[in-house]
Amino acid sequence: MENIIRIEGKVNFSITLDPGVWIFDDRRIDLDTYFIEDKREKRDELEEYTKEVSKHWEREIREGAIHPPTLKSERRFEKQKLLNGTFGIKFGPFLHNAEPQPASTKVVFVGEGNELEVDIPTAQEMILAFSKNGKPLKEDGPVHVYFEDGSNQDKPFTNVHRIIVK
Repeated sequence: MENIIRIEGKVNFSITLDPGVWIFDDRRIDLDTYFIEDKREKRDELEEYTKEVSKHWEREIREGAIHPPTLKSERRFEKQKLLNGTFGIKFGPFLHNAEPQPASTKVVFVGEGNELEVDIPTAQEMILAFSKNGKPLKEDGPVHVYFEDGSNQDKPFTNVHRIIVK
């Protein structure tokens, strides 16, 4: 249970998060490349998803349900990336689901003995890191908090076990 994180405070719904299952979430972010990518263009996640599904559908039509060796090696590469990668996930969708009350203005990430307080728009863009080199963050986790611009990439806020909306 020490890996569970609660979102509580001035929200309509208190939410419990389990970072251990985020590795299977399609919204995960590869932190090995995320902070060095060009951020001038905001990614449209729905458009990217649609393109990926379209590619897969086109491949199924062209090549049939029997997968060629290249597809097998692509899957092996993706599996290897999951086993060795460093990943995070945007905090915004979780905050949205908790439905902050209209009077709320701040989000506090609570660590061991310290807190990080940001306004709600900034919190929506925060990234919660949940794995490093394919392993869950056990020693100083369950999550690390990064600013979206990567300004604290070298020194993330660690040991976050509770999130309070104020």
